[in-house]
Amino acid sequence: MSKDIRIKKGFNINLVGAAERTTSKAALSNVYAINLNDFHGITPKMLVKEGAEIKAGEAVFYNKDREEMLFVSPVSGTLEEIVRGARRRILSLIIKADKTQAHVEHKIVNPESASAQDLKAILLKSGCWPFIKQRPYDIIANPADTPKAIFISGYVTAPLAAELDYVLKGKEKFLQAAISAFGKLTPGKVHVSIGKKSKSPLADLKGIELHKISGPHPAGLVGTQINKLDPINKGEVIWTITPQDMVIIGELLLTGKFNADRTVALVGSSVKAPKYYTTKIGAEVSTFLYASGVNNKNIRVINGDVLTGTKTKPDGHLGFYNNTVSVIPEGDDYELFGWNKPVFNKISATRALTFSWLTPKKKYDLTTNTNGEHRNFVVTGMYEKVFPMDIYPLQLLKACMVKDLDNMEQLGLYEVAPEDFALTEFICISKQPHQQIIRDGLDLLYKEIG
Repeated sequence: MSKDIRIKKGFNINLVGAAERTTSKAALSNVYAINLNDFHGITPKMLVKEGAEIKAGEAVFYNKDREEMLFVSPVSGTLEEIVRGARRRILSLIIKADKTQAHVEHKIVNPESASAQDLKAILLKSGCWPFIKQRPYDIIANPADTPKAIFISGYVTAPLAAELDYVLKGKEKFLQAAISAFGKLTPGKVHVSIGKKSKSPLADLKGIELHKISGPHPAGLVGTQINKLDPINKGEVIWTITPQDMVIIGELLLTGKFNADRTVALVGSSVKAPKYYTTKIGAEVSTFLYASGVNNKNIRVINGDVLTGTKTKPDGHLGFYNNTVSVIPEGDDYELFGWNKPVFNKISATRALTFSWLTPKKKYDLTTNTNGEHRNFVVTGMYEKVFPMDIYPLQLLKACMVKDLDNMEQLGLYEVAPEDFALTEFICISKQPHQQIIRDGLDLLYKEIG
């Protein structure tokens, strides 16, 4: 029996350009990339050299701090280049794909009968472990830990994000295999959330604690759900994973192959025909970007949704965790006296000079323009209206900025990730980089205490 949870605080950002429920196969990418920025806090140690032939699912580097944690190639081909930055820091790996793909073969594992140690071993060896993230610190989970619970969010509220009810259809067998495995990795519950009116493939899985969520964004974020269901105290650990990554894990257990396939939503007002594409992790965005047509040359391509994604180039590569690519107009224009006249074509959480509150279901064509300058924090009380956790957001942000470790702990930094502050950053009239402030605070806390 499911438990209903209603989130009242939040704010929906309704944008033009949602993907239609049709899926096409993206053109094959000649080159794939593994971006090291996707793996926060990882120091890579290479296992192969430039020019080496590698198979799909073959380990190319490992985590210096945990040598058993391997990172694998999404395709078979040749490691064409190791891109380095300052102090020879590895930035990305460029892989030229073979026309015919060859996979590393792992043993097939029955998650119902396998032990927790066996499951951890196959996930680490196969390169699937990096899909599992942990709270606190929002980093790849430590395999030496035992989480008190595992959380999976199948409810999507981020603007224009891929609809999980659609992309997971037909993947129930792999989802169940992954759930059966996760049940062995925690003595607690495996929490799965779906929309209250959803027809999600996740709803009928066995071995889960099902929750039906309703409410505005950020109700779909796993951090919000953890806060309402099983808050994290000091010394506790919770693991999280996205449903599309569960499919990859489940397929690995049942077939013995690391399949890096992704169903990606290409969305945004600058896309003529927003829809879904099947591709692979690390593929060139251009292999499906122009297939749907782009309205404007002055665009921003975003790896992820518009709130938490990262800016990329049209010839960039799909991120390791991303299943959405957003394309919206670049906001590099200046609006004369824009601060001193009524506004009808922009969305706002306040009622000052904007009238979006009169048409809550209207969809907007927004640009990347911040519509203001960076300034000191102004106390307005707006953050608290859209932040549903039992945390004081402004006070936590300030504690992170001044590096007050005691206050960071007491104010709840263990519970949050940068994405939990994406909405407060969007409505911030001071134009402060909330997500980066939280990321810096988490890194400092991990360095000093973790």
